[in-house]
Amino acid sequence: MIVACLDLEGVLVPEIWINVAERTGIAELRRTTRDEPDYDKLMRGRLQILAERGLGLSDIQRVIGGMAPLPGANEMLAWLRERFQVVILSDTFYQFAKPLMRQLGEPTLFCNDLELAGDRVVGYRLRQPDGKRCAVQALRSLRFATIATGDSYNDTAMLAEADAGILFRPPDNVVREFPQFPVTRSYEELRLAFERAAKGL
Repeated sequence: MIVACLDLEGVLVPEIWINVAERTGIAELRRTTRDEPDYDKLMRGRLQILAERGLGLSDIQRVIGGMAPLPGANEMLAWLRERFQVVILSDTFYQFAKPLMRQLGEPTLFCNDLELAGDRVVGYRLRQPDGKRCAVQALRSLRFATIATGDSYNDTAMLAEADAGILFRPPDNVVREFPQFPVTRSYEELRLAFERAAKGL
C-alpha cells in the first residue's frame, strides 16, 4: 500500500498568509516558507505583526472563509484517493484549515495548533518538531511506501524521507537548491509523476 503525503498550501489551496496580506494591505505577511526556511523565525515575525496591527484570529478566519481550493485541486485529490491512501501534512493550524478541509471533502490532516488568549494569537504549538518528516518516517516504519509532494523549503525534509518526493509549482530558489526532486507545474504533470513513482515502488 502506498500513502500519498501532500502539503496543503501551494499544493491544494492558496497560501493563507498571502491572502491575509492582500486583504489587510500588510505586505510583510506575504513572506512564506517559500521565502524563509526557518519556520520558527517566520512565525515569530508573523505573530509580532499581528500584535502590532491588532489583528486577531477572527480577522484571519474571515479571510480564509472567502478562500477556495486551487482550480483542479478537488479533482487531483479524488484521483489520488482512488489509487492511494492520502494524508495531508501541513505546517498550518487546525484553527485556519477547517473551512478549507470541508471544501476538500475532509481529508485526513496532520498540522499544528495556535495558542490563543481570547481572539488574540499569542503563540503556536507544533505537534512535534519537523512534523512532516516524522510523519513520513512513521508511515514507512509501518511498512507503507510513501510518495510526497510539496512546494516549499519546509517540505524538502518530507520529500527526502519519502520513497519518492515531487515538487509542485516550487519557486526557483527551491528548485535550484533541491535539484534531486522532479518538478511539476500542473496537476496533470503531478499525476504523471505519481504514476512514475508508484511504478518504481
